[in-house]
Amino acid sequence: MLRSDPDAPVIAGEPTIFVVDDDDSLRRGLVRLLRAAGFKVEAFGSAPEFLQRLPIIEHGCMLLDVQMPVVTGPDLHGELLARGIALPVVYLTAHGDLPTGIRAMKNGAVDFLQKPVDESVLVETLREALARHAVLQSRDQQVDEIADRLAALSGREREVLKLVIDGRLNKQIADDLGISIKTVKVHRANMMKTMAVRSVAELVHLCELASSGSGECLFGARTGPHCARRACLNSGGRCERAPRPRA
Repeated sequence: MLRSDPDAPVIAGEPTIFVVDDDDSLRRGLVRLLRAAGFKVEAFGSAPEFLQRLPIIEHGCMLLDVQMPVVTGPDLHGELLARGIALPVVYLTAHGDLPTGIRAMKNGAVDFLQKPVDESVLVETLREALARHAVLQSRDQQVDEIADRLAALSGREREVLKLVIDGRLNKQIADDLGISIKTVKVHRANMMKTMAVRSVAELVHLCELASSGSGECLFGARTGPHCARRACLNSGGRCERAPRPRA
């Protein structure tokens, strides 16, 4: 069952701050500071060392330097995004410039802090990053739950779901699929039960969450890159690429 509050954080275990900085002295100082503030901390001297730590399954965030040998902080951030790892990143650097800061924020960085940083500002920023990750984890879990429900539908129930989202009435759905109204009602009732919803509005909301979370077409209308228009959900359920039902 989905939680009633879609923004309620789900924290799997103790939050972890992943510190990645090639300055040994500074890295040790950050670890002491953050542990004194009550955080669980793991520290790494380089981006490749951190990458060997993957996968990251904990609730957490990254405190990341910019200028590091071999792989820079922004390049590491980009690599994580390419791997689908949405770990919130807080940059802490003595080498901050405007283009680097803009790139970091475009990649979704929580903040771009300059060394030396006020300790209270750093701690508060990391708490914000952890809160952001908790919300992301909660939404990811919801998407997984909805995807499981969609996968449990029969092929006919999925067809009925699509037409219900299209705004079609039972009689119209029966005509579209060439089946009786009674059969439509049975499939529709089973579909609504499996999806655990009581109204079309709830059904559309769940499908929106699943589609935005997975980036995949819910109805198989596209097999390539995801549909940025979300026409099947945002325009009355009518996807230009989907085959039209029989008249």
